[in-house]
Amino acid sequence: MSLVRLKIKGISYSQTQNGAYALILNEEEGDRKLPIVIGAFEAQSIAIALEKEIKPPRPLTHDLFKNFADRFKIVVKQVIIHKLVDGVFYSSIICERDNDEEIIDARTSDAIALALRFNAPIFTYKTILDKAGIFLKFSSKEKEEDEDDSIMVDEILQEGEAVEIESGADSHGYREMSLQELHAELDKAVASEDYEKAAKLRDEISKRK
Repeated sequence: MSLVRLKIKGISYSQTQNGAYALILNEEEGDRKLPIVIGAFEAQSIAIALEKEIKPPRPLTHDLFKNFADRFKIVVKQVIIHKLVDGVFYSSIICERDNDEEIIDARTSDAIALALRFNAPIFTYKTILDKAGIFLKFSSKEKEEDEDDSIMVDEILQEGEAVEIESGADSHGYREMSLQELHAELDKAVASEDYEKAAKLRDEISKRK
């Protein structure tokens, strides 16, 4: 079976289901997206790995695993999403130590959080993408502005098919704040380890640049 390389398109959250997030993976050479529902902790961990500006004061679980692996010279070579059963994705982490390769089963959210920290590629099989991949529709405004995708998780959870990308995710009044105020709030959020808030603040700051 042929492998398809994926890249992370973004993360969005559900407005109706507490703690439900969707991680959107995009095939590297194509337009199909692979939406994967993940938990809040995993969403925060992935968001922090994506946002280099956010530095947690203490290592998160995935950071601890990375530090542990580095100490014992274990390298994550790649992650493969290898199975889809009843809407649940199953993944493997391909590791290497002293030229010996090992395959470790993992939840897809954990595997991707680690892949980001090791700069390891993410793959899935073409058959899985054919089965679960979707095409997301962009509004003309989003095409012109080329903004970050804000994907409605509720529609993904309810329909499991092509969904509309909706711009203007809840910014909690951040648009009314100055850049200086946003940076101050970002520092507070990181210090208090509220990484979900920190990621949203970082998104608003990025829009001002």
